[in-house]
Amino acid sequence: MSYVVVARYRTKEGEENTVLSLLDTVAAASRREPGNLAYRVHQGIEDPRTVVLYEEYGCEADFTAHCATPHFQDIVLGMIVPLLDSRDVLRCAPRPEVRA
Repeated sequence: MSYVVVARYRTKEGEENTVLSLLDTVAAASRREPGNLAYRVHQGIEDPRTVVLYEEYGCEADFTAHCATPHFQDIVLGMIVPLLDSRDVLRCAPRPEVRA
């Protein structure tokens, strides 16, 4: 059972390339974390200022550990967040399977 996080960013006007470049660094570092199963960055087609992150971890504790890393603290919170108009984070747990 994995723990999924979907984040939706809306960059400030003209900051999308800077944010995407910084996210390349964050993604590479995040993928090396022991509990990380996936880290994908997507850019909106209709609105290039929209960036969606899909992150998958082994469990919630792995995501909590991710949030304490230097790349999250320094780059995401310190450098990326100030370049955003909005940031929404959705944390998801798997739904138990229903057997018919």
